[in-house]
Amino acid sequence: MDIHVITVIGSGVMGRGIAYAAAAAGFEVRLHDKQESQLAHALETLKADMDTGIARGKLTPSDKEQALHRIKTTTELEEAARQADFVIEAIPEILDLKLQLFKALDSICPGHTILATNTSTMSPTEVGAATKRSGQTIAMHFFNPVPKMKLVEIIRGLDTTDATYAITRSVAEQMGKVTVEVNEFPGFITSRINCLVGNEAMRMLQEGVASASDIDKAVKLGLNHPMGPLELADLVGLDARLRNMQYLHEKLGETYRPAPILEKYVAAGRLGRKSGKGFYEYDS
Repeated sequence: MDIHVITVIGSGVMGRGIAYAAAAAGFEVRLHDKQESQLAHALETLKADMDTGIARGKLTPSDKEQALHRIKTTTELEEAARQADFVIEAIPEILDLKLQLFKALDSICPGHTILATNTSTMSPTEVGAATKRSGQTIAMHFFNPVPKMKLVEIIRGLDTTDATYAITRSVAEQMGKVTVEVNEFPGFITSRINCLVGNEAMRMLQEGVASASDIDKAVKLGLNHPMGPLELADLVGLDARLRNMQYLHEKLGETYRPAPILEKYVAAGRLGRKSGKGFYEYDS
């Protein structure tokens, strides 16, 4: 099956990054969000990100113009999804929200449409069970920032067909991504490892082992990570990281109990870059 129209649900950091990658790859993109203001902000950010791509030699001005022309925005879910060949959901990691959305998408989308959830921890089997097309439901785990990060984890649900997997892999590769196939298990590959590293760094910070900057510096220079674990948590969003840890703790046990400092920071509204303060402070 040829994929022409990709619908992206959610215009936050991940959603607009996926829209960028899809439009730059030549797909027609329908970007959906409930708030018009969010969509306007997403478009402005996309333009700035594409200017950065031009500066890095990854895009030409003509590429930017054509990619932006391929992106259509809408606050109406039916308008976004009724002609979709492939849907990528990029809403918060809250299972009930995903189940409600996939049930609605199942009733709107054409019969051939594949439904993908962009999730770092959650079960495509459980999400697919909210639809009548569990064989056409799959998980894709993109990484932030999407235009720069090469990896996409592709996770099959219990009923996901080989054809659905093959098409999903092809879509990711057309976006310039490298894929790995993951058998469904909570946290997949990278999130299980990443959450453990980040949680241990948070415990070290609350125990006074070292400052946040020195913990991150040690991991970057000593273990050759491109970002420190606390910097990365701020980028992802501490509320999102806490939801991931809570889910993994529920599914996999005490090893994944969230560090108390993470719960305290989220309760205080210190959510990382998006709030201006997390483990570090940021200019508005």
